[in-house]
Amino acid sequence: MWCSRVALRRLQRIAVTPLNTAGGLTGAVQRQMSTLPRVYITRQIPPEGLKILRESGQVQFELWDSDDVPVPRSELLQKVKGIDALLCVLTEKIDTELLDAAGPNLKVISTMSVGFDHLNLEELKKRGVRVGYTPDVLTDSVAELTVALLLTTSRRLIEATHEAKTGGWGTWRTLWLCGYELANSTVGILGLGRIGVAIAERLKPFKVKKFIYTDVVPRPELASMINAEYVSLDELAKQSDFLTICCALTPETKEICNKNLFSKMKNTSIFINTSRGGVVNQQDLYEALSMGQIAGAGLDVTVPEPLPISHPLFTLKNCVILPHIASASYSTRNAMSALAANNLLLGLTGQPMIKELKI
Repeated sequence: MWCSRVALRRLQRIAVTPLNTAGGLTGAVQRQMSTLPRVYITRQIPPEGLKILRESGQVQFELWDSDDVPVPRSELLQKVKGIDALLCVLTEKIDTELLDAAGPNLKVISTMSVGFDHLNLEELKKRGVRVGYTPDVLTDSVAELTVALLLTTSRRLIEATHEAKTGGWGTWRTLWLCGYELANSTVGILGLGRIGVAIAERLKPFKVKKFIYTDVVPRPELASMINAEYVSLDELAKQSDFLTICCALTPETKEICNKNLFSKMKNTSIFINTSRGGVVNQQDLYEALSMGQIAGAGLDVTVPEPLPISHPLFTLKNCVILPHIASASYSTRNAMSALAANNLLLGLTGQPMIKELKI
């Protein structure tokens, strides 16, 4: 498992053959550059990735130079025409329409994300397009944020801050703003992978009594690292005091967290999702929270993103919603950017990518 800082240093050291531009760009060099593979980058990615692409001298690239506003779909469809590779983020839908617009030159998609539900994998496989992605480097950052969100939700920190700011902080009261603690609790993990293990490792010092998990199959090697017990989905819901969602979004996991799951959970349990918004039926979650079926929920992901401020979940005091920031640390985002750039360069030269999605 990579720490993002260590990963970034390794990715910075990956050897590329730079284009020699000493003494300025001669006509020959300019002609050489004009024949380089064309790359389009759909967002102003963190500087380490751009530096790797620029200094490699192996590609010519154009980017949508904004981090605040996604590239408009119409412009994206124009910009991808004839490109050899695309570096994208999870807000871009890579579907048949886009692949048709890009044409047969497209050989590599490099997504700066660990999730890939924005990619039409079947169509990419059919066209022989290789796909790089950025797992591992964000494990620590996501695990840290998950723990922070869990504590914020269970100990009602957002409510407490609001009360302190708005004059609600009066005399000391015996049960005012009481929440739920981790000591002697059972923590459930839906989808035990690198991130689930990292979350459990960070929660252990809080004197958690028991870790349980469910997945499509038992994961004995990973489970042994945190002494976790494999249970059914129903048992996961029934036993968990804290339920953390760490699974990928697939047809099988779409809205797996629904009224059936919530109805089996304790009315003192805390639900945390930092995976993908699509694994949760948000109407069912709203009803479970508003009716007191569960005690609270912390979400870093929603459907859609951004979630409209008029959404009923925002009206609930026992629901903490963050704007998808689990990987938002400087070291992690730079490491993701560097990995995405290296995957793209290696893919274009026919070499094994550092992290390639097998499709």
